[in-house]
Amino acid sequence: MAMVNGMLLGRLSLARVAPRCAVSSLGQNIRNFAAEAKANPKAIFDTTMGKFTAEIYLDRVPITASNFIDLAKTGYYNGIHFHRVIPNFMNQFGCPHAKDPKSRRAGTGGPPDGTFTNLKTGEKETRSNGGNIKDELISKDSNEPGTLSMANTGRPNSGGSQFFINVVHNDFLDWFSPGQSKHPVFGKIVDGMDVCMAISKTPTVNDNPKTPVKMNSITIEGI
Repeated sequence: MAMVNGMLLGRLSLARVAPRCAVSSLGQNIRNFAAEAKANPKAIFDTTMGKFTAEIYLDRVPITASNFIDLAKTGYYNGIHFHRVIPNFMNQFGCPHAKDPKSRRAGTGGPPDGTFTNLKTGEKETRSNGGNIKDELISKDSNEPGTLSMANTGRPNSGGSQFFINVVHNDFLDWFSPGQSKHPVFGKIVDGMDVCMAISKTPTVNDNPKTPVKMNSITIEGI
């Protein structure tokens, strides 16, 4: 037996060597398979103001990405409203209290404590102390326009289900910036950024949209 690009192949007969074109085709198939295996999942967000799609960085921040994917696939986000939108800044979402779009507790909630599977390693990860996960400060992705970034209380390991979508470059929120704010990026909009911009410009009272903007559903593809 022989190993080619990590795949075990049967022994080639010395008397019957495969044609060069067949070997070349096999190599291309292996490269295509590897590329597909490394592709990140996508999330399709269906809101009352339109749809947008984001790549979720499972390859870069697997704990944070797996947490989001688990919540999305279980329907946790369905029916929740954007509770805080600020033009030229960001749109914040994911608090369970915001199923009531005018709740005074919006922005203070998180998911139940429990476990979820790390989709990169297969290991179990934990949500605790109010549904919070471990800070994953490992990938230096800046809070650029269109990125999805974890919201938190400002304390270590205080992110859960809430996140925000940057509509401008908020590099002062980068976890690797000199400031106190530490918000790791876990995805980026790849289609429908115009919808996110429109949401950020909707009229508000105290940053809460006058006309509620609801998340109908989030669908995960590619995993």
